[in-house]
Amino acid sequence: MRIPPGVSQSSWAEALKGFQEAVGSQWVFTSDEDVALYKDAYSPFYAEADELVASAGVAPASAEEVQKVVRVANRYRIPIYPISTGKNLGYGGSAPNLSGSVVLDLKRMNKIIEVDEARAYALVEPGVSYFDLYRYIQEKGLKLWIDCPDPGWGSPIGNSLDHGVGYTTNHFRNHFDSHCGMEVVLANGEIVRTGMGALPGAQTWQQYKFGVGPWVDGIFSQSNFGVVTKMGFWLMPAPEAYLSGTVTVPRFDDLHRLVDVVNYLENLGVTNGMPGFGSPLFFRGGFFGPRKPDPAVVALFAKGEPSPPEVDEYAHRQGTGVWSATLGFYGGEITNAANWEYCKQKFADIPGVQFAQGDHYKLPLTPDQQTMFDLPRFGTPSLQRFVIGARSATNPNPTNGHIWFSPIIPRSGQAILDINRVLRPHFDELGMRGAATAFMLPAGYFERSFIFTFGFPISHDPQANKRMRETFHTVAKLCAAQGWGEYRAPPAFQQLIVDTYSYNNHALRKLHETLKDAIDPNGILAAGRYGIWPKHLRNGQA
Repeated sequence: MRIPPGVSQSSWAEALKGFQEAVGSQWVFTSDEDVALYKDAYSPFYAEADELVASAGVAPASAEEVQKVVRVANRYRIPIYPISTGKNLGYGGSAPNLSGSVVLDLKRMNKIIEVDEARAYALVEPGVSYFDLYRYIQEKGLKLWIDCPDPGWGSPIGNSLDHGVGYTTNHFRNHFDSHCGMEVVLANGEIVRTGMGALPGAQTWQQYKFGVGPWVDGIFSQSNFGVVTKMGFWLMPAPEAYLSGTVTVPRFDDLHRLVDVVNYLENLGVTNGMPGFGSPLFFRGGFFGPRKPDPAVVALFAKGEPSPPEVDEYAHRQGTGVWSATLGFYGGEITNAANWEYCKQKFADIPGVQFAQGDHYKLPLTPDQQTMFDLPRFGTPSLQRFVIGARSATNPNPTNGHIWFSPIIPRSGQAILDINRVLRPHFDELGMRGAATAFMLPAGYFERSFIFTFGFPISHDPQANKRMRETFHTVAKLCAAQGWGEYRAPPAFQQLIVDTYSYNNHALRKLHETLKDAIDPNGILAAGRYGIWPKHLRNGQA
């Protein structure tokens, strides 16, 4: 059994006894087999000395038990690392930033405390998964949708605290933005409720975010300032219908106008679904299958910078456009149709633009229809996404997982071209199959920015993982130099990413450290999470 760093054998034994008294001996896990379950399944240090591993796990069943665990940890200065369901694959899983930490496993805290159909909100504990909340809503016959990431086995609390995103309307896709009110156990064991929750007997805790005074909710996301034990979320009223439409433009340089018009329409609220940018020229293949680049287009790009006239000429010969944008509309059948018509008017000044109406359904989907679509776009959690990396005829040798690199770039056509130009020389090192050799397009999860997601392959070969880590460092610094910062990272790379946010001699990190010293003077909570180290570990880590 690994002992937490800086803790004596006698203190560790006393701490384990205290944890057992707090939660019950059966909920303190110390065997090698149990503790191994808290490793990152996609660890970039797989089976190496630097792999991040826990010393034990403790699973409380209530906020009161969390308080007891935190007080024991303070008494013996035991580092603890909270997780909700531990399904954050690609961003670290259940593994702590500091090896030897005790994982505070909150999966037993799985109560759905309240779901209000009329006011469209839910209040849940961290062990509640998207599947749990979805099933509860279905069983109760409530006319509400959840917005879930893909895959949907994670926790609304865990996902939102890590700035996760989903696929439905722009009011709900950014999960932290759609939360309202939280309960937090601080490092000293005290319970705080934010927003209206600070008012005893408040009737609007999940209806008004701010309460009075400074709004502190943000400091508990991607941080180590407290353990969130309850959290409210705004849910989406079940829409009556869904419609999609695709806009295709014929020329390479039309990308700029295409993006600008989509931005206008989404910011105005005319289209409310997640926009999807694609290219009928560059990619062949379905959404869930491997996307195969057109070899002739790859050849055009192999020369270096693409020549727009050459691309336009090739697209013309193929009888297809160069770029497309698929827009989604949730609402009533009449309003969806009217909004699609308005969108077409706004694109009409692009010469040669073409329109194709896609899916048009009354909701909810029938069981047969559900088998045809990307379910999270219809408020339904699934595990469909795993098919992308699964073994198949076109992918006979899948990797052992992936680590996401996810830079945020401006929502412009020029930014799309720029990041492709900068990263193209590194695409082979990224291990991206197929599409990376041609052109990469961003995701439109956020209303005001684009995000690129690059999957760095994980291997069980230490030398291959070492090369991957070196490439990750190179690309992260290269993007930061262009002003493209990553929005989220696994523990193995969080310090690297935080170091790139260096304005005014790392003033933001210093502010975080000041808060850490005040809120958690013993440094027991999630040491090192997003580069926030307690004072006694800071010099060796920062």
